[in-house]
Amino acid sequence: MDIRAATGRDIDWATETIVLAFATDPVWGVALAGADGSVAHHVPYWRLFVASAQRQGGVHLLDGGAAVSVWIPPGGLELDDDGLFALQALTERALGPAGARDLEELFERFEANHPHHVPHAYLSLLATHPDHRGRGIGQALLAANLADWDGAGVPTYLESTNPANDHRYERAGFRPFGGFRAVRDNAPITTMWREIGGRPPLEVA
Repeated sequence: MDIRAATGRDIDWATETIVLAFATDPVWGVALAGADGSVAHHVPYWRLFVASAQRQGGVHLLDGGAAVSVWIPPGGLELDDDGLFALQALTERALGPAGARDLEELFERFEANHPHHVPHAYLSLLATHPDHRGRGIGQALLAANLADWDGAGVPTYLESTNPANDHRYERAGFRPFGGFRAVRDNAPITTMWREIGGRPPLEVA
């Protein structure tokens, strides 16, 4: 398996994989549903996050985009001020005022539950292209990324928006320590922490 950091030329490939993988996600599939049923906004929405992380060296591809990981390094930002402005304009157009407010509240819940007790790498997104599911490649990419963070002495954090994936993250050394609910459908979101090397977690606050 070929794993490498994404370049600017890979952003569209990475975005496509994420769009397809998260189209039916219990949280994001509902949160991004437009009033008219359109999904055309999904590509520019996810591209904002992929492009931002790529500029921070946080996007990795396996086999050219069969699996994609999007990391925010310690001290990094998912979106800068320009990205936030673009996101607001996009969601208001695509989701309408009520949908945009729901999405903003969802972001606030993510932030309120994000730990800040110690610098860490944040796994914002992990996706496998539907054509390549069932091969374990998402887990292989995650394992390679975690080995790099372990080598750098950096713990890691994520939110699982699909309970079906929780056990996969636990196998990789993450431990659930809390959770919260989505806005539109009350879907569960699990917060998970991984100490360096997958050791038993410290108290997370």
